[in-house]
Amino acid sequence: MANLILVRHGESEWNRLGVWTGLTDIGLSPKGVDEAALAGEKLKTFKIDCCYISSLKRARQTMDEIKKVLGQDFTVTENKALDERDYGIYTGQNKWEIKKVIGEAQFQKLRRGWNTGIPKGETLEDVYNRVVPYYKMQILPVLRNGKNVLVVAHGNSLRALVKYLDNITNESIENLEIATGEIYIYTIDDQGVIVSKEIK
Repeated sequence: MANLILVRHGESEWNRLGVWTGLTDIGLSPKGVDEAALAGEKLKTFKIDCCYISSLKRARQTMDEIKKVLGQDFTVTENKALDERDYGIYTGQNKWEIKKVIGEAQFQKLRRGWNTGIPKGETLEDVYNRVVPYYKMQILPVLRNGKNVLVVAHGNSLRALVKYLDNITNESIENLEIATGEIYIYTIDDQGVIVSKEIK
């Protein structure tokens, strides 16, 4: 048995301001640093064998805080496949102002839907199509060898992965929210089958 531990990065400075961050490389807010340290405290009973993070600094800073709290040494692999969704023309804009302009229903589809597009940006389906192959090729084989894997990434890259792991439908994915600093822990057998799940 192995554990797959998914952690969304702590609050970033743009999260704090309600701004769509996407691929902009923004660091953690003071609250985000605290959330990352708290995630480390919640994971103290786990021995981490290796870690996968996105290429963005808010994921690395979160991983660094977790590593510091755990006092463990493990390999860290960085890959753009785990990066946040590209918000295209909405990057850097206040999401609540956008909501006022486009209305609640369209805003929810745009923000949490499966294949609602953004000009010059990505849909969640696009994110899924880079995250899931990376998981299958790079992370799942490690889990099947009995290693505990930590993945520190983003709201939408993790939503895409959880959609795959939990077999969530295209329609139901709109209801999945993963908060900053939130942890999903899956126990996986040597065939790659999920035997339990916990949210911290």
